[in-house]
Formats: sequence, structure tokens, C-alpha cells
Amino acid sequence: MIEKLKELTKDTALYGISTIIGRFLGFILVPFYTNVFPPDEFGIQSYIYAFLAFANIVYIYGMDAAFMKYATSYESDKSRVYSTGYISVLITTILFSFILLISHNWLLAEAALTNYEDIFHYVLGILILDTLTLIPFSDLRLERKASRFAIIKILNIVINVSLNFILILGYDFGIEAIFISNLIASAFSFVALLPNIIQNLNFDLETKYLKKLLFFGLTYLPASIASMVVQIIDVPIMRAMTNESTLGIYRANYKLGIFMMLFVAMFNYAWQPFFLTNAKEEKAKEIFSKVFSLFLIFTSFIWIILSLFIDNIASIEFFHGRTLIGPQYLHGTFIVPVILLAYIFHGFYINFIAGIYLEEKTKYLPAITGAGAAANILSNLILIPTFILFIISVYYLSYYNNSLNLLIKIGLLLLYLLLMFVLKVIRITDLKIMLNIVLRKK
Repeated sequence: MIEKLKELTKDTALYGISTIIGRFLGFILVPFYTNVFPPDEFGIQSYIYAFLAFANIVYIYGMDAAFMKYATSYESDKSRVYSTGYISVLITTILFSFILLISHNWLLAEAALTNYEDIFHYVLGILILDTLTLIPFSDLRLERKASRFAIIKILNIVINVSLNFILILGYDFGIEAIFISNLIASAFSFVALLPNIIQNLNFDLETKYLKKLLFFGLTYLPASIASMVVQIIDVPIMRAMTNESTLGIYRANYKLGIFMMLFVAMFNYAWQPFFLTNAKEEKAKEIFSKVFSLFLIFTSFIWIILSLFIDNIASIEFFHGRTLIGPQYLHGTFIVPVILLAYIFHGFYINFIAGIYLEEKTKYLPAITGAGAAANILSNLILIPTFILFIISVYYLSYYNNSLNLLIKIGLLLLYLLLMFVLKVIRITDLKIMLNIVLRKK
């Protein structure tokens, strides 16, 4: 079992390097944006990216997950599975893009974004290019080519971040620079993955594979949509019930959840191919159970540290008084612990979904994630008006009171660690396993 956990840890580390570096470079843009753009403009770009995230799910309709599933089942015929999935996605991408293009005036009017028509075309380009790279990226993960995966991802972010600074600081662009930079970075990823596409694409559209891929993917789609609704529905609801400035403050602080998101994301990249390839192991259930235990220990430790110290971290001044997020955004930091906890629960979902995949019972996913989406929407509608009042109260209370001092926070952290051992949440055996993994001992 140790060797299997080492294998997962190695892949998690490789994906983690690319994810951490990439996400960190991308996170640099948050203090940059919040120190150069007012909250209402940051809110607008957040709203547009929410649409983009939702459209990405529809464009790929679960075909990347379906490819990984059946490429492992039909390993000797993987190129035909690849071609069938890719051609299907290519055809539907052209169709979906044509529909969006001819209806874009109506869409912009309905979304109250008529002044951002140029950005719509950039978003459409990003959507097309990102969709056409999802199966090639999945293939790299399946082939455990983590280094190549990492390099492409990191360079994508470097290009994106660099162009943002150049266009905004050098050429005085507005928020359109965000989308132009993203489009060029997406084009780079597509070009970098062309060798993979050319190598695997043989233009065979195998009916037997297409049926399997579509059944798995389309069955998976409602769950993916529901999952995405859980992640982004707060954005349009917040905008509709408040304004762009409030949305901007909320989303800027939401981004501080990156510290938890990084760990969950890099775990997810390695977890899916890991459980698919180790499902037939004799001690698979024991291995998966131990993975979940270790996941919970790590994430809970990250949560307690950030919950205690996030206001101190966000208020750190650098470069002529600039803070981690702009001063106009700082009074929203109290939401960060909630966001971190949400990422932990998402990590639970990632762990538990292994059984659904392996037993091919994706028909249950719509009900599971649909219930989550419904609860999310209802909670937003009920809680957002209350939270607006709470934000104002917290702002004025924090203005006159520095809350917990640093020594008390450190004391609470030490107490938490002590209780983790006293209550046997963390056991000595778990520490030995983690040390063996890190030190690569037998």
C-alpha cells in the first residue's frame, strides 16, 4: 500500500508544482487587479468568467472524463477512442460557437453587457481553444506525462500574466486586456498540444466507441452542470441582488481561497488516473480509505491556519502601501474561512466520486449534484441580503476593534494541533506513513 501511496504522492507533487506555480502566478493578478481596477470593473470581469466557466462544461459535455474512462478500458485501441472523442468535440464546438455568434446581441442585452461586445469575441475564442485542449491534456494525465503537462500549464500562465501587465501598465488597456491575454495564452496551449493531437488523431469515428463515450459523457453532463452551478451561481445572483462593486469585493476575497484550492486541485489531477488504474488492486478499498484520511488531515490543517491569519495576510503592505488585495476590498476577508471550508467539501466530493466512476453509475450524479446546486441557489437567495448587512456591521466593528491579537491566534493554533493528537484525529501511524512517502522508504 505504501508504494501505491508513493505513486499517488509523486504524481500529486508533479501536478502540484505546475498547479502551485501556475495558480500562484495567476493569483498575482488578484492584487494587481484590485489595486488598479475599482470593485465594479473587477465585478464585471468576474461575471463574464462565470459565464465562461459554465460554457466550458457544456462545450466538453463530459467527453474528457469519458475518454479517460474508456481509454483505460480499451488501452490497445486508445487512438481510436481518442479520435472518436476529439472529432465529436470538434464538431459540436463548431456548432455551439455558431449558435453563440448569431445570438450574441441578444445575449449581451440580456446580461446587461452591451458595452462589452469586443470582449464577447475574445471569450468565444478562449472557449473554443480551451475545449480543443481538454482531451489532449487528459491524455497527458493518463499517460503520466506530468512534466510536459506542467510545462505547458506553467507557460500558459506566464504568458497570460505577462501580457496583463504589459497591456494594462504599458498600453493603458482596461479589463479587455484580461481576456486578450487569456486568448493568446489559450492559443499557445493549443499549439503546444498539436503534436499530441496529430499523433493520436486518425479521423476514425468509431460508432461503438462514440455510443459509449456519449452515453458516459452525456450522463455525466447534468452532474457537471450542477457542480458548476454550485461553484458559480453566486456570481449572477450577487450581481442581480446587489451591484458590480459588491460582487467585485466578494469575488476578490473569494480568490483568497486559492490556498486551499491549490491543494484540492493538485490532488484531483493525480487522484482520477490513480483510482482508475488501481481499482483492481486487492487492497483498493483500504488504499482509498487511507488516501481520504490523509487528505482530511492536510486540508483541516490548512483551514485552521488560514482562518486564523487571513486578515493579517491580506493586510500586509508591499510596494508603496499596496496590500494583497486592494484597500477597497479588505473588509470582505471574513468570508474566506467559509470559502476554504467549501473547497474541503469539494475535496470530499472528489474522493467519493471514485466509486461512481468505477461502478459506471454516473446516472446517480445528476441527483447528487442537482441537490447540491438547488441548496446552493436557495442559500444564496436567502443569505445574500443578510450578508450584505453583516458586511457593513463587520466593517465598522473591525474599524474600531482589531479583533484577536496575533498571540491569541497562535495559541489557538497550538491548541488545535494538541487536540488533533489527543483526540487521535492524527495518529502516529499516519505520520509514519507520510514520512515514509516523503522519504521514499520501503
